[in-house]
Amino acid sequence: MDIQTLTTLLRARWEQLKAARDAGQSSTELAVITGALLIVAGLVVVAIKTKALEKIGIINGG
Repeated sequence: MDIQTLTTLLRARWEQLKAARDAGQSSTELAVITGALLIVAGLVVVAIKTKALEKIGIINGG
């Protein structure tokens, strides 16, 4: 799935949740969205770290 499409879907769902004020389902769904965002952020950090270590290896001649 394209990142822009995913962002658009999450943004639309977030607006629906804000407008609905449904306490039960929305809190669970917010927890799932938050968890997904944390996982994606972790993957981005790992990708950046891997790329940086690769660059350092090239600079050091390894």
